[in-house]
Amino acid sequence: MFHVSHIQELQRRITLYDDEAAYKELFIHFYNPLLQFANSFVRSNQVAEEVVSDVFINIWEMRRRLPEIAHLKVYLYVSTKNLSLKYLLKQQKKAAISIDEVVVDIESPDYNPEELIVNAELIASYEKAVSSLPPRCKLIFKLIKEDGLKYKEIAEILNISVKTIDSQLSIALAKIARAINTTLKKPVRL
Repeated sequence: MFHVSHIQELQRRITLYDDEAAYKELFIHFYNPLLQFANSFVRSNQVAEEVVSDVFINIWEMRRRLPEIAHLKVYLYVSTKNLSLKYLLKQQKKAAISIDEVVVDIESPDYNPEELIVNAELIASYEKAVSSLPPRCKLIFKLIKEDGLKYKEIAEILNISVKTIDSQLSIALAKIARAINTTLKKPVRL
């Protein structure tokens, strides 16, 4: 995760020197989190890629004005949200998530079959619990847990209070814990 001072240094290098290496580093670091964020609005990987690409094209085109942006990370998320919403308004419909876009990744081949089944069930329960969260709750959960954003940053991005974020995260964690816990409780046979 980038420290704020590193982001500011990249911002400075892009502005003063048209530093393409700094721009590329910024792009590589933020591309995937912004892609997931855009996808949470537009529900299409292809459209999300276009949105994020447009955000970064705009950053390069306005590079002389980058010093005016106090928090570039927040700016990137807000720009992504705004372009996503602009796309949705233009289309007047939401695209459905394709089953082909779902990624399942099992890391270690060293598990025994029983562990694989238990882990697969646990992962499936977790993913089902996260996907069943209300939209705002799910978005806040993913921004905190997957993108590593701070409450204050999310409050600025979504234009809501920090207290709302705290409340929504508590709801999300409670629902996920209940969902996972109920799947772990198996009847004991005698």
